[in-house]
Amino acid sequence: MKRSILGVLLILTFIAVGIAAAPPLTFTFSDVHTIKTALETDSYGVNNAGVIVGDYIDAKDVQHAFILNGSKLATVNNSACSNLTLAFYAINSAGTAVGWCTNVKTGLNQGFTYASGKFTAVNFPKSNGTEATGINDKGWVSGTYFDSGSVQHAFVKKGSKYTSFDVKGDTAADAYGINNAGDMTVYAFNSSGDYVSYLYNGKTFKPISDPKASAIGTVAHVPNNKGDITGTYFVNSTGSEASGFLLHGGKYYDVMDPKANNSTRSDGLNDKLEMVGRYTPSAGGNIGFKAITK
Repeated sequence: MKRSILGVLLILTFIAVGIAAAPPLTFTFSDVHTIKTALETDSYGVNNAGVIVGDYIDAKDVQHAFILNGSKLATVNNSACSNLTLAFYAINSAGTAVGWCTNVKTGLNQGFTYASGKFTAVNFPKSNGTEATGINDKGWVSGTYFDSGSVQHAFVKKGSKYTSFDVKGDTAADAYGINNAGDMTVYAFNSSGDYVSYLYNGKTFKPISDPKASAIGTVAHVPNNKGDITGTYFVNSTGSEASGFLLHGGKYYDVMDPKANNSTRSDGLNDKLEMVGRYTPSAGGNIGFKAITK
């Protein structure tokens, strides 16, 4: 049976209208609160249950890691860590957090996971320091480490096996986030000393670059399990102004807290397109935020 040209045109028109009518993403922001006397709060990671992790600095200038489940705050300390370094950077669906701090005795950065009140070391073998920042639901951990010559490399830990990797032509690679497929968001420095970012699947590096970024570049932080990525790009050439971003459906969206003076950094992302991060108010310091995507 032949279809009329008019009928085909009407179908194409309906498709075009449907595409054009797809609403842009919008974000609703709220502050992440820890203790009332906190001098600063940094929210870095969020899982699909909405549990947020990060750190806060108290009135005595001591930094604590935290896990925030709704309104229930758990403050976490580690006597092996120096006063201003302990933080959690991600949390998986099982509630295992990952982070790092500077050891008070060695002066080296040490990575760890945290679950059921227990810290478990994540330290690249024979390294001069490890920073663990990503964890997926399989318990795989990603981050960066410094070798015996203090040269920085990215790593991923699967089970008990550590694997080191670098970005060809770039230096100081950091595998900041990892999703359940093992895809990692990696950032590094190019030959000009500017940030460059990629999505790495274990074989190939796919560039991530916000088109509004200045020459200083784009820092990719977390890939979720649905193909979305969040991170930060630098607005000006000095690096003093930054904006968070969400890469969704091939499009970059600005993530800028309306209360920010000049900078917002988007650090964590879950599969519900909920983001967490930090913004800098006019008074200075950092305040954590949660952004819900609509």
